[in-house]
Parts: sequence; C-alpha cells; structure tokens
Amino acid sequence: MTNYSAPVKDLQFVLNELVEMDKVASLPGFEEASPDMISAILEEAAKMANEVLAPLNWVGDQEHSRLVDGKVVTPKGFADAYQQFAESGWTSISQPTEYGGQGLPFALQVACSEMWNASNMSFGLCPMLTASAIESMYAHAGEEMNQTYLTKLISGEWTGTMCLTEPQAGSDLAAVRSTAEPAGDHYLIKGTKIYITWGDHDMTTNTIHLVLARLPDAPEGVKGISLFVVPKFLVNDDGSLGDRNDIKPVSLEHKLGIHASPTCVLSLGDDDGAVGYLVGEPHRGLSYMFTMMNHARLEVGVQGIGVAERAHQKAVEYARERVQGFAPGQQGRVTIVHHADVRRMLMTMRALVEAGRAVALVGSAAHDFAHHEQDKDASTRARQRLDFMTPVVKAWCTELAQEVTGIGVQVHGGMGFVEETGAAQFYRDARITTIYEGTTGIQANDLIGRKLLRDNGAAWETLRNELSDFLKQMQAEAGEDFPIISERFGEALQEQIIATDFVLENAANDPHLPGAVSYNYLMLTGYVFGGWLLAKSALISAAHLKKDGADTTFYKNKIATARFYAEQILPRTHAHRTGVVAGTGTIMGIAAEDL
Repeated sequence: MTNYSAPVKDLQFVLNELVEMDKVASLPGFEEASPDMISAILEEAAKMANEVLAPLNWVGDQEHSRLVDGKVVTPKGFADAYQQFAESGWTSISQPTEYGGQGLPFALQVACSEMWNASNMSFGLCPMLTASAIESMYAHAGEEMNQTYLTKLISGEWTGTMCLTEPQAGSDLAAVRSTAEPAGDHYLIKGTKIYITWGDHDMTTNTIHLVLARLPDAPEGVKGISLFVVPKFLVNDDGSLGDRNDIKPVSLEHKLGIHASPTCVLSLGDDDGAVGYLVGEPHRGLSYMFTMMNHARLEVGVQGIGVAERAHQKAVEYARERVQGFAPGQQGRVTIVHHADVRRMLMTMRALVEAGRAVALVGSAAHDFAHHEQDKDASTRARQRLDFMTPVVKAWCTELAQEVTGIGVQVHGGMGFVEETGAAQFYRDARITTIYEGTTGIQANDLIGRKLLRDNGAAWETLRNELSDFLKQMQAEAGEDFPIISERFGEALQEQIIATDFVLENAANDPHLPGAVSYNYLMLTGYVFGGWLLAKSALISAAHLKKDGADTTFYKNKIATARFYAEQILPRTHAHRTGVVAGTGTIMGIAAEDL
C-alpha cells in the first residue's frame, strides 16, 4: 500500500496566502493563531496522519467494522489510534474554550481534517461528525445540557452523531416518523434511524446522538420536527455513566466503500423508549440540525479533496515506477510518467486537487469571519459568502473527487482494477461523498433557490465585483503565463455572468428551471472559483519568485498548475453555461412513464 505524505507546504500556502490567516488571527478570540503556531499544528497533524492513521487505511478496508452480539467492533488498531488522536488534542482544535476547546480558527481545523480524511477517510468521519454535533449543541442547547455533554465531546472522551434519516425518509425529512413522548424532565423516543455513521463503536465509552423526532402535538411536515440529545449511556448528575439507554444498533450496512466506518441501523425504544432531552425549543429541530449539517458540508467538501489528494499521490508513485513502452527524447523503455497522456492525467488530478483545496479552505475561512467579525456589515458580508460557498464546497469538491479517484484507477491501467494496488479503495471511498449531507442535486438546488434567487443575486454580485477586480489585476501582470491565464479566466467569468443573469431573469416564469439548470450552474461556479484562486496563487507565486531564497520549484509549479487549469479545465465552463441557458429544454421533454 502506498504511503501518504501530507501536503503541508501547500496547505500552509493556501492558509497564509489565499485564506490570509493573518486577517483571521486578528479576529477576536483568535489571538493565539500565530504563524508559528499554525505551522507547528500542521506539522504535528501531518505526523498523526502519516504515521498513525494512514497505516490503518488498508487494514480498515479489509477487516471492516463488525456487529458482534449487539456491539460494533472496529478493525484492529482503530481504538488505540483514536485514543492517541484524542489525547493529542485533535478533537478540540476549533472548539470553544469555555468547554475545554482550543478556540483556534475553523479554517485550521478544516486543513487538518483534509489530512485525517486523506490518510484514513473511514476514521476521519468520526471526529468530523462529533465536531458537527458540537457546533449544533453549542449554538442551540442550554447551558446545563452543554455542561453535561460538550466538555467530553470536545475532549474526545465521547463521540457524536446525527440521526436524521429513516427508512421512509431519506432527504425528505418531512416524512420523519420517530416520536418523542414527554416523561417528566425528559422524553421517551421511539423509531428507527438508518445510515447513522459511527452510530455505535468501541473506541469511546459513550456516543451522543442528535435525533430528529416529533412531539405528540407536532404539526405535519418539517415544521413539526424537534431535536433531541440521546446518549448511548445515560449520564448521572456527577458526570459518570449510568444505565444503557434504549438505543441499539440492529445491523450494519454493507457498503461500496468506507468499510471501517460503521454505518448503523439504530433502533430506539424497543423496550420503554430511549431517554432523550430536548435541544432548544420544540418544533425547531430542522433549523438546529442545519447548523450541524452546514458545518459538516464544509468538512465533507474537504474530505473529497483529501481522498483525491491520496489518489493523486498513489497515481504519481505508480507512474514513476511502472515501465511501459517508449517516449520521444528518452532512451530505451520508460516509466509511464514520461508519456504525454499520463502526464495529462496526472496534471488534471493535481490541478483539480489544488483548486478544490483552495475553494474549500477559503469557504471555511468565511465561517470564521461570519462568526467572529465584530463589524456588523463585514460580518453580514462574510455570512453571505459562507452561505453562497457552502453548497459549492460540498458538491463541487466531492464531484472532483469522483473524477480524480477515477483517473487514479486509469493511471494504473488494469492494475487499478485490482484491489491489492489500493487505487480502487480511494475510488470506492470517494463515492459516498457526493451523497451524504445532501446530494449534489440538493446542494445545487440550495445554491440556486436559497443562495441566488432568494436575495436576487446580492451575494453573487459582491463576489462578481471581487472577481472582476481581480481579473483587472491579472490582466496587468507581465510574463508569458499571465496573459493566457487572465484570458481564460476572463472568458470563464463571463460564462458565469451570462448563466447567472439567465437564471435571475427566467426562474420566475418556469417552475422547473431552477432544478433543471442547478447542477450545471453549481459546477460552473465551482470551476470559476477554482480558476480565480489558482490564478491568485500564480500571482502570489510570481511575487515570491522575485525574492531571495524563494523555493523556486514550488512557486514555478504553482504557476504551471494554474496555467494548466486555465487552459485545460476552465473551458469546461462553456459547456456548463450552455447547459444553463438551454433552460428546462428537453430535460422534462419525455414523459416519466417513457423514461
């Protein structure tokens, strides 16, 4: 199995140059986020990823998590790795200090999260979901509840889940049927939840479930959903663990990938009812859960980039070793890295990973500004950017993961189809990322419906102005690469403007239009954002190359990657714009019964 080498230098570059961590560190509460501290954290996170988590990736894929006598048993080494992970403080990076967290920027947490998921995606899902549960509870639960649960969730002593889906209710949460009956200071919950990632395991002493259910007087639909904390083991007043709650795993899903991550069917209330505690106000569970889901969507986006990075490293390693055929200008038989088409594939992987990483981390930094900026207007603008970018980060980055991991198999040729090489695992693991936390279609509809049409393009207009100003800066840059990069970026930005204007002008007249064009619009937006940030990387790299002692290879490669993206990837925006302006067209042209 291939080793993993965390891309610390590129993560540092994105955080320092594109996210501009110095500005993040100037926000109230982030004073400790000095460049030296950020660098040290990334280096230590890389050691954890490279040395502890990566060696377990193949083990987990082969052994799977198993349900034994009603309990989930994780693969060999996972429980010990988790204890080391928690004891090292990795569960608390961006968590609130009043409950034992380190209070560092979310963007830094997301950078580390890429490494967890690249090294071992199955493992990375567990702390990711716990962090999302913390986010929702911190925002919406009362002080007494948070005192009981958050300290141990943040320390990693316990883990958390989100329990939304039921057999009859996939993405349609209006169909949730789980019930919650009042019983004194708590509720008794009954129902079945499916697809619960890390819903049970042997790595910690307790698991805290956030469960959607309906009170007896709940109205129909999503307005009647409440959110409850349901611990696996009840918690005594002194913080010790009490009786086992009436919630248990009844089966594990047999999945295409992420085999070490137990995806549970959970049964609540087979006996008297699972004891749960209401979070916040009744009937507001869906809005509370969206706090958790939007946090998770940003992390899922970077999860896609993580597994894509791992697939790229594996493909490069194989291409440098595999001897096959002859190449112009080379003596004798060559390794396949010398073939032009293989280089095209490897450069495509590299460019997409670097673009996705930049978009994901810049989007995550908007979370920091939205929550910590003291100036009201600046905070509002950051919130608008966060809202607009979240579905793009989640969906576009995970769609890239499908392409990159698929190319990784292709680089290996026939050996890519053989499990022992490891390339297939990344392809299989990546496949879920476009589905959970809301499919690509759901994210695309969210981008158009809630983020573009709802404010009549106001958030987009701010971004458009920023990108237009940047284009002017690019056009003024000298050198052989920048005229090409700026020309292609300018063309892509114009495609985005045309597509956006079309949607804003026509959506009100065609109820099917937003759904029909949303995928193409989201992908178009992602490619434009990626082009913007890689072009910005090239500008910054050119400035660094003028300094003494610069890492010439690193910065020249950043410029070369940006130009490749501009020439080979950005033209995709034309196809997506064409799909948008085609409107509903023939999408609804064939009757449902004839499809």
